[in-house]
Amino acid sequence: MNITREDKNVAGPSAVVVLRCDSYAPDLVQKCIEQGVNLLGGAGRFVQPGDRILLKPNLLNGKVPEKAVTTHPAVFKAVAEVFRSKGAVLSYGDSPGFGRPAAVAQRSGLAEIAALLNIPLADFHTGRTVSFPEGHLCKQFTIAQGALDADGIISLPKLKTHALTRITGATKNQFGCVPGTLKGEFHGRFNKIARFSEMLVDLTRFLMPRLYIMDGILSMEGNGPGNGTPRWTNLLLLSTDPVALDAIVCQLIDLDPKLVPTIATGQEAGLGNYRETTLLGDPIAMCACPDFKVNRKPALSTDSVNRFLVPVMRRHMIPRPFIREDLCSRCGTCVQMCPVSPKAIDFRPTAPAGPPQYDYQQCIRCYCCQEICPDSAIEVETPWLGKWLRNYGF
Repeated sequence: MNITREDKNVAGPSAVVVLRCDSYAPDLVQKCIEQGVNLLGGAGRFVQPGDRILLKPNLLNGKVPEKAVTTHPAVFKAVAEVFRSKGAVLSYGDSPGFGRPAAVAQRSGLAEIAALLNIPLADFHTGRTVSFPEGHLCKQFTIAQGALDADGIISLPKLKTHALTRITGATKNQFGCVPGTLKGEFHGRFNKIARFSEMLVDLTRFLMPRLYIMDGILSMEGNGPGNGTPRWTNLLLLSTDPVALDAIVCQLIDLDPKLVPTIATGQEAGLGNYRETTLLGDPIAMCACPDFKVNRKPALSTDSVNRFLVPVMRRHMIPRPFIREDLCSRCGTCVQMCPVSPKAIDFRPTAPAGPPQYDYQQCIRCYCCQEICPDSAIEVETPWLGKWLRNYGF
C-alpha cells in the first residue's frame, strides 16, 4: 500500500484522516470531528441546506457505551452538530442484530442525544425492494425505508473485531440498512465469505454514503463484534473512501488488509482505492496499536475445494463457534438468530436443561450466534486439524 502524507486542507477521493482523540470528552470529540471534516474539505462539501441526511451508527445490540459495541453518543452528537449547522435535516437509524431499533438506541445512549437535538429515529422496521443492475453479485436489495427516504448517508462505524470479516469497518456498516431478519437470509444465501463480502460491497455501492466517520476511541478487540474486550485505541478516522479507511485501520492494528475480504473486493469493484492513499491528520506512528487482539491468521476457504471435501473441512478445519456452558443462560437467542434451516444450533430433547448444541455439518460459519449472544457465552475456536495445518504453514 503506497501512502503519502498531505498537509493541504483539501484532500482527494482516497484521502483518509487519522486523528488521535484520547477520550470522549465532548469538547475534545467536537474539536476532532470538526478538524477531520475540515481536512476533507469542510461540511459544505458533504451537505447542502435542506438535505435529508441519515446518520447511520453501528447499533448491533443494546449495550451501554462502555462495552464498545455501538457508536459512542459523544461521536454521534459531534457529527450531528457539525452537519446540522450547515442546514442538514437529520435522522438516524440502524437495524440491530438483535432487538428493536428504539430499544437499542435507548440502551446505547444515542436516543438521549437524538432527543436533545430533535433528531428522529428513521424507519428501519419496514423495507422496500430496489433494483441495482450495476451490482456485480446482487442485482437487487431490500433496504430499510429510513435509508431510502434520505438524500444521503453519513456512516458512523465502530472499530471492532469480527469473526467472519476480521474487522467490522466502514464497508460492513451498511449491512445495518437491511431491515430485521432479512440480514439472516443474506447470511444463508451468501454462505461463503467471498460471496458475502461481494454482497457487502454491492450494498455499499448502492447506498454510497457521502462520508464515513469511524469511532475508534474505545474499540473492541478479541471476541468481537458483540462480546469482545473494550480497548482504548484513541482514534477517529474519516474518509469518503471506505476501502481506504478500512485498509488504514488494518495498518494501525497490524493486520494484513488482504485478510479483510471487503478491501480487495471493494478495490476490484471500484468502491474505493486502498493502494494509493493520502494520509491526513496525525502520523500513523502516533496512533498505531500493533498489539491489538485480532485474528491475523489466513482463513481456510472451501471456495475451490471439491464439494465432497467441504463437509470434512467445515467439521475439522474451519473455525467454529462453541458455547461456554458456564456462561450460557439458556435464553435461546442464538437459536432464534441462526439463519439456516434446519437450525445449526438448537436445544436437544435429550438434554432439555442444557445449553443449545451445534450441528457443525449444518453450520455455515456465519458466526451470527457469536455476534449477538447477550451473555458473551459463544466464542470461536479452530478445530484440531485446522490448527495442525496452520502450525505447519498450510
